[in-house]
Amino acid sequence: MAGKREVIRDVQRFLGEHSRRSLLRFSTVGSVDDGKSTLIGRLLHDSKNLLEDQIVTLKGESKQSLGDAPIDFALVTDGLKAEREQGITIDVAYRYFSTPKRNFIIADTPGHEQYTRNMATGASTANLAIILIDAAQGVLTQTKRHSFIASLLGIPRLLIAVNKMDLVDYSQEVYDAIVEDYSAFAVKLGIVDLKFIPISALRGDNVVDPSDRMPWYHGETVLEYLETVYIGSDRNLVDFRFPVQYVLRPDRTFRGFAGQVASGSVRVGEELLALPSMRRSRVKAIHVEDREIEEAFSPQSVVLTLTDEVDVSRGDMLVRVNNVPHIEDHFEAMLVWMSEVPMDPTKTYLIKQTTKKTKASIQTIRYRIDVNTLHRATVDRLDLNDIGRVAFRTHHPLFFDSYKKNKATGSFILIDALSNATVAAGMIIDRVPADQLRESDTQLAGEVIRHGEGAVTQVEREATLGQKAVTLWFTGLSGSGKTTIASAVERRLFGAGKTVYHIDDDALRSGLSRDLGPSRYDGRENTRRAAEVARLFNDAGAIVLVSVSAPFRDVRQGLVDIIGRLRFAEIYLRAPLEVCRERDRRGAGEPAGGMENLSDTFEEPESPALTLDTATTPVEECVERVLALIGKMIG
Repeated sequence: MAGKREVIRDVQRFLGEHSRRSLLRFSTVGSVDDGKSTLIGRLLHDSKNLLEDQIVTLKGESKQSLGDAPIDFALVTDGLKAEREQGITIDVAYRYFSTPKRNFIIADTPGHEQYTRNMATGASTANLAIILIDAAQGVLTQTKRHSFIASLLGIPRLLIAVNKMDLVDYSQEVYDAIVEDYSAFAVKLGIVDLKFIPISALRGDNVVDPSDRMPWYHGETVLEYLETVYIGSDRNLVDFRFPVQYVLRPDRTFRGFAGQVASGSVRVGEELLALPSMRRSRVKAIHVEDREIEEAFSPQSVVLTLTDEVDVSRGDMLVRVNNVPHIEDHFEAMLVWMSEVPMDPTKTYLIKQTTKKTKASIQTIRYRIDVNTLHRATVDRLDLNDIGRVAFRTHHPLFFDSYKKNKATGSFILIDALSNATVAAGMIIDRVPADQLRESDTQLAGEVIRHGEGAVTQVEREATLGQKAVTLWFTGLSGSGKTTIASAVERRLFGAGKTVYHIDDDALRSGLSRDLGPSRYDGRENTRRAAEVARLFNDAGAIVLVSVSAPFRDVRQGLVDIIGRLRFAEIYLRAPLEVCRERDRRGAGEPAGGMENLSDTFEEPESPALTLDTATTPVEECVERVLALIGKMIG
């Protein structure tokens, strides 16, 4: 009985040590017959990760194909019949192995151009890529293609294994020439973390054990490098991103948000922002299985509960208040086309990014990259295995970072809406081509809607109504009191017999601007629409009060061009951020609205017609000061 308990303890100790080892994911890529599968087989064999019966089987199969030659280690990974018959790897073969220092997952990816999609799939999650170069062949066009795809996928480090050194008599001169040639090319791709190792996968030189045949090489073996290379910096631990996978509601007392921490970390008590509602709350608890923890890190799967009742559903995202991703419905991405059915730019596809899925249209194909020469070509579609730069427009805004900054939120797949088949994989680029999709921000700020003169002029309408038409624009942070004061002013003017109308941001968003999202671009477009409506009301002789934040100075300056300098006045409602937040929590201020209302994006007016400190000035006094300004404007 005691012996059984000792065995159980030993097993538990082994499993505990095994689980604490770090995990390295790496892929092997190279041209056809460069020895990728052989390298993996040798690595598994010499590191004692093959069972005895596997070795016996390998020896038997090797005799059938190679006669009296050594073991054909490529058979370890080339498991598909078609691969063995053709002598090439056509699919991604995954293998798991471990050493006392680290756990590993290997992706043996195909090298031929027609299997680019397979290579992209296998290498997409890798911490490292081993690119094999045949010492007898040198740096080939295919080598450059593989390196380009690796850099495109954001693989942070490359191990260049110069293989088949036995075919060049283990020549240091040949090795040095290849290192110099490849290094010059890698600079063009911005690849800086490079490691070169001369090897012979067939004979085992510098794979697991150091080679006596290359006394001039004093560096690490392949396994030594894999066991010791630092990968802690690969994961984004700065930008907290929590895409909501599922809302848990087992009873009326519990409402939790389940998902995987895509990047960053979060602690109990931290203030978070819910996207797209822009509502704030704090982390009440973090649940993992049947216990609570104080802090969660990427890539943990957890359930978060918040201190407030915030409307959050699948596809939404929780982030830190002062660290918000892009919230856009248009972006550019590098796209790997993975379907045998060519791209149809006129077709509507589905995009799945993190946990969010929405419709998407292809705005334009910037170019296709020739993966062999890296030249750019103008095309009207992408075919199987093509890679191109494409501009997208989505039905609903996505919450994303650039792929270079954050793989988890910068990647997506494209889905055929009819067949539900995945047709492409994409990596989002920083630069957003808003100017190519609609009007640019500058155009939006300054454009005036041209309309013909009616039978009744504005002067005639003003004479009939007995008033001068003006527009007063209330700007300030969400919660500063824009809607409250504008509504009170409207009531006073209406009571005095004036024709007046209040244009409120919520009313616009629920009607005229309901097609717009919370992005900065859409916020500018919403402001432009409000200004155009105000102009039309002024043409009808009405006094207009607009309570739309318009947080950017250049946009507010453009309002003058739309409405007219003589009938426009800007009123700045100033209040500290903490006061505005408290008003929002009590429901006494305007809803947070969108990204444009965040304090770090609001630009205070330089010379407003009137500034009201709404934190210290009573509403009644603010209303009187606005009415006094109107009196001066209309005479």
